[in-house]
Amino acid sequence: MTDPAPIEERLRAALEARGRLISAHDLSPARPPAGRTWGTRRTRRMLSFAVAAAAAAAAAVVLLLSSNPPDHLRPAPPARQSHPTVAPTPTAPHPVPSTDPNPVPSAIPSGP
Repeated sequence: MTDPAPIEERLRAALEARGRLISAHDLSPARPPAGRTWGTRRTRRMLSFAVAAAAAAAAAVVLLLSSNPPDHLRPAPPARQSHPTVAPTPTAPHPVPSTDPNPVPSAIPSGP
């Protein structure tokens, strides 16, 4: 076989040196986060859940109220005017009596 390339030898040596730096203690699971950040995350998560639940409840109420409103709350339609089949009979105008005590005589004399 041929000798490995110098770049490959350097990479193998670097990876072996890096592997020797890791111990069994480094491979143990990490501790969960603690302190203020953990409480903030939990609070934000609960708050977002509460907002989503309130939005879903409001949408359900709007959907239920708009889909089937009760009949007694609907306004009555406007009344239609029926077209008369018989024309009304015309009436002759009645003369209105004058309440003036001194009537003005007409300027044109009535002829013989």
